[in-house]
Amino acid sequence: MRKRTLIAVLIALVLTYAGTAMWSAATIERDGDTDANVIEDSGSEAGRSEPGKGSKVVHALAAPFKVFGHLFHKDGKKLARMTAKDAEKFETVGVTRVEDPEVIAGRKVIDGSAREHLAAGRTYLKNGQLNEAIAELSTAVSMDPKLAEAHNLLGVAFDEKGLHDRAKDSYDKAMKVEPEDAQTLNNLGFSLYQNGNYRAAVDRLKRAAKLAPKDERILNNLALTYCRLGKYDDAYKAFARAGGELTGRLNTASMLERAGRDDEAIKYYEAARKLDPKNEVAIHRLTELYQRTGRTASGPAAVTSETAGTAQGHNQ
Repeated sequence: MRKRTLIAVLIALVLTYAGTAMWSAATIERDGDTDANVIEDSGSEAGRSEPGKGSKVVHALAAPFKVFGHLFHKDGKKLARMTAKDAEKFETVGVTRVEDPEVIAGRKVIDGSAREHLAAGRTYLKNGQLNEAIAELSTAVSMDPKLAEAHNLLGVAFDEKGLHDRAKDSYDKAMKVEPEDAQTLNNLGFSLYQNGNYRAAVDRLKRAAKLAPKDERILNNLALTYCRLGKYDDAYKAFARAGGELTGRLNTASMLERAGRDDEAIKYYEAARKLDPKNEVAIHRLTELYQRTGRTASGPAAVTSETAGTAQGHNQ
C-alpha cells in the first residue's frame, strides 16, 4: 500500500514538472515567429516544413527541452550565431562519408554520393546540428545542382541561422529544379513572411495551398500572413480550411486579440462558443475581454453569468 502511494506521488510530481515546463516554454521568449508559436501551442501546425517532424504530442513534450537546447552547446557555452562569412566556408568544404548516412553519430560523410550527403544533411538538420547540416547539404548541391531537396533543406538551415538572403537563394534554386513543389513554396513563403515581405509570401503560400490543398501547415502560414496584412476574413477562411470551423474561429480571435482588436476578437470567440458552448478557451478569453473592455454581456451572443463563472472558476 505504501509503495503504491509513493509511486502515485512520484507520478504526480513528474506530471506537475512536465506541465510547468511546457507552460514555461510557451510563455518565455522562444525562437521563431511569435504568432506561429501561439497557434502551434494551441495545437495547430505552422512554420517551415522540416524533415522528420514527429507527432504533435511528441512536439509538445519536446518543446521545453528545445528551448534550452537553443541556448547552449553541449559544453555549456552560449550558441554563437553563424555569420555570412562563416557560411561561405561551407561552400568549399571537402567531401566526407559514412556507411549509414541515417545514423551519423557525429561523423561526416567521406567520398559519398550527392544523395548520401543529402541524407546526412537531412539527419543533421533533424537533430538541430545546423552547421553540420549546412556543410553536408552544401556538398550535396555542389555535386548535384539539380538535387532540389538539398537546396530546399539548405534554405531551411540558413533560415534557422538567420541568414535569410542565403535561404531565399537556396529556395529559388530548388524552385528552378521543381517549380511545383508545395513544401519548398511553403518554406519560401514562410521565410518571406518572417522578413515582412507579406504580399510575396501570400503569393507563394497560395500557390503551395493550391498544390497541397489539405496541408495544415501551409494553410496556417497563409492565414498568419493574411493577419499581418489585416485581412482577417481571409485569414479565418485559411485557418478553417486547416483545422475546421471551431479552430478557425479560435485562431482568428487569438490573432485579433494580439493585434489589439478586442471587439472583433470577441465576435470570433462568441462564434466559437456558439459552435461549442463548453469550450474553455472561448469562455476564458471572453470573460477576460468583457472585463477588460468594460462591456456588459447581453444578447444571444453574450457570455452568460453561468459560463463566466465557470471561466473564473478555472482561473482560481
